[in-house]
Amino acid sequence: MSALAGIITEKCPKCGKGKVFSKKGNPLLFQMPRMNEHCPVCHHKFEKEPGYFFGSMYVSYALTVAEMIITLGLTWFFLDSIVGVIVMIAIMSILLSTFNFRISRMIWIYMFDGKDRDI
Repeated sequence: MSALAGIITEKCPKCGKGKVFSKKGNPLLFQMPRMNEHCPVCHHKFEKEPGYFFGSMYVSYALTVAEMIITLGLTWFFLDSIVGVIVMIAIMSILLSTFNFRISRMIWIYMFDGKDRDI
């Protein structure tokens, strides 16, 4: 399994079979995603140390900015009001928040804890 496929399917970076997240989360119900502490298949520990995922906040920020720019570009043609465009950007940011949380952590895990790295 390639790294990109592993990130998208949210599989363990070591074995490629176990799920990293036990719960996807739902921004409309105010539920955050839940991460497994260890891989259910190979028992690989995902969080190496306290604060391991602080760097994933920068990845999440970059994803959010890219999504906001894309939303701005798409809604600019359909809405004449700048307030309407800002509201659409805010709505998209809220709806994609749990997606960004999961994907940014997966990118972080695969960057620093991929198959070729043994700790």
